[in-house]
Order: sequence, then C-alpha cells, then structure tokens
Amino acid sequence: MTAQITIIGMGVSPEDLAPRQREIIEAADILVGSQRLLDLFSHLSCQRRIIDNDLEGLYKFIETRMSENKIVVLTSGDPLFFSIGVLLVRRLGARRVQIFPNVSAVAAAFAKLGEPWSETRVVSLHGRDRTGELLRYLSLGETVAVYTDPTHTPAWIAETLLSNALSDISMWVLEELGGPDERVTRITPERARAKTFHDLNLVVLKPDPARQTRSLLFSGMPDDWFSHENGLITKSEIRAISLSRLRLFDRAVFWDLGAGSGSISIEAGQFITRGEIFAVEQSAERIRHIRENRARFCIGNMKAIEARIPDGLTDLPDPDRIFVGGGGEDLEQIIPIVVKRLKPAGIIVINTVLLHNLMAATASLEKLGLEMDTVQVQVNRATAMPFSHRLEALNPVWIISGRKPGPNSQGMLYGQ
Repeated sequence: MTAQITIIGMGVSPEDLAPRQREIIEAADILVGSQRLLDLFSHLSCQRRIIDNDLEGLYKFIETRMSENKIVVLTSGDPLFFSIGVLLVRRLGARRVQIFPNVSAVAAAFAKLGEPWSETRVVSLHGRDRTGELLRYLSLGETVAVYTDPTHTPAWIAETLLSNALSDISMWVLEELGGPDERVTRITPERARAKTFHDLNLVVLKPDPARQTRSLLFSGMPDDWFSHENGLITKSEIRAISLSRLRLFDRAVFWDLGAGSGSISIEAGQFITRGEIFAVEQSAERIRHIRENRARFCIGNMKAIEARIPDGLTDLPDPDRIFVGGGGEDLEQIIPIVVKRLKPAGIIVINTVLLHNLMAATASLEKLGLEMDTVQVQVNRATAMPFSHRLEALNPVWIISGRKPGPNSQGMLYGQ
C-alpha cells in the first residue's frame, strides 16, 4: 500500500471539524501546521512540525517519515483553496495524499455578508504580488476577495486603490473569522489606509455598479484616450499589429523600451496580469504621462523607469518579450544588449519609420541568429471634407520581429 499523509482543513474554527477528522488528528504520530493551529492540540503527545518559509525542508521532513508515521497536516480553511495542500499534492502526488475539505475563509466571509460568491474573483496576495490581476478585475467591475499577508495588508490594499483612482470601491475587512474576536468592518479606502487590522483577515472589494468601469481596455484603443506629448504615441492601428506580433502571455516579463506615453505597456496589461511590465523612457515629462495612463487604466503590475536605454535595464528581470519603440540613432548598439537578456524563445518587436533603423534592425537580428519577420504598414485615415471624406496618410511604419532560438521555437515565427 502506498504511504499516505492526511491533510485536514480546519475551516475557520475548530468547531468546523467533523468527528471523523478529530479522530484522525488525535491518532496522529506527527502533526504539521502553523503555530496557531498546532496550539489548538497542545494536549496531544504527538510530534509537531511548524510550517515556515522552508518549504523544501518541510517536504523532506514529510517524505522521510511518512512511510512509518501517521502524518496529519492541518490547514486553515479548505486545503486545496489557496493553501499548502496544493503544494503538497504537487510534490507528493495525489495518490499519496488523503484530503478532508472544509469551509474556506471566502465562503465564510460571504456567508457573514449574506451574499452569493459564485462569480467572485479570488486573489491571493499572501506571499506573492498579484496587484495587476487584482486591479484588472476591479476595473472590469468584478467583486474580488483578497487573501492578505503582513505586507499586503488592508491598509496597503486601500493605498493601492487610491493611487489607481479606485476610491469608490466598497471595502469590507473581515478579521478573526470564526474566532472570539471576529469583526466585520465596512470601510472606505480613504479610512482604511490609516487603520491597523488584525493580522488574520480577509478583504472583500466591490466596485459601485453605477460607476464607469474601465472594461474597455483592448488592443488599438483610440489615441486620444491616452495622455501623451504632442502626438508622440504609437498610433492605434500600429499598436494593435505590434501587440499581435509580440504574442504576449499572462506571466510574461515585458520590456517596453522608449515607451513614450506607455500606450503599448497599457494595452499589454490586458494580456499580462501575473507577469511584470516595465516601461522605460528617458523623458521626465513622458514618464509623467506614463504614470497618468497607468493609473487611468489600472495597470498595477507596470513600472515606469526613467532612464536612457540601455541604462536602467541592469536590475530588471530578464524579459520574455521586448518592444522597442524608440532608440533613435543608438538602435544598432541597443539591439545586441537587449537581445542578450532576452529569454530563450523570447520575442523582440521593433517599430521604426526610419530607413536607417530598418536596415540596422534587420541586419542586427539576423547577425544575432534570431528568426526574423518584417512587415510595412501604411495607415490612411478618413478626414471629413465639405461634402465627403478624403484619406490622409500617416507615416509608413516598419514592424520588425525577431524570435530567439529556444524550446518550441522551431518553424515559422507566426506559424505555430
């Protein structure tokens, strides 16, 4: 018989445990859990192992003892809902884990509020940063339940809402659910940012149904939706094509170099909610526009960096995708530097209106061994005349794409 461990969800209080679950806990040779949960069974004589930040040590502890000991892991809430149970199943395999589910903190919270939660989004900020995901859901008008931690506190969440023009979000903080000091507080972000709450809490955020949501985030948004300097913006039609060439994905690290108004980074935010977006721009005035646009469209995982390329890139994580909308006469020197940092199978897209930079970009990418593709786009926009319309031509733009060799990078650049 395959050796197993047992994972038991405690719900939100010991009263949520069924008799069968209590029997299993009392028969355990080893109890594993947080100090708070282990203290509930201090009367038992079994061995104890506290769950801390050393997860690899925890896995090894369990794996070396599970064949000869009855190991019971205690989790708060439901073991497979944003809990250590998920990691243990991945490490040990489903056949080696017996799970007893229970009431999650989210289920308990909405029961307290007397509201359904079947369509609620759940974001965990416990030990991770999912700010982009959180703000995207709120900008779409969706209710979000948030697991917090000592860094991402209710006050931190409130400050994040206020800095992204979401002061009208309704906020509930549910502290010590199921405990003797349980408290449910409805509060505005303005008040919450100055308050301290119990460490054990869950936050529920609800946009006002009457508010103008920012769900209209899409590729090729009108240029006048963005704050920008004297028309210095990647035009909407070019933006849409460039984004399609980038082939963005949810967890990507994205560099937008020579970001201008940040319009490419903003629209990249509809695809990248769990990754990181870095908009690098040397002009202080354009950095101001980038930050204004970031707040307008709630792109919480986007950072604006004031630097002249390639300065400012050293401390950034290696990118999966790069967009170069600037570079000027330095483009030929910039390309090898940034391609060296590009991850295997990563994609770089370069926009230029200059013949010199077209030749420099294509020659550089070929020399560096990237799989390359180039298109030239000419956009003509209808302009009103006294009794009809005429077409007004915008500057033709070359869009040069390169894909770095790596896993799954065989074949045509856009053929798979």
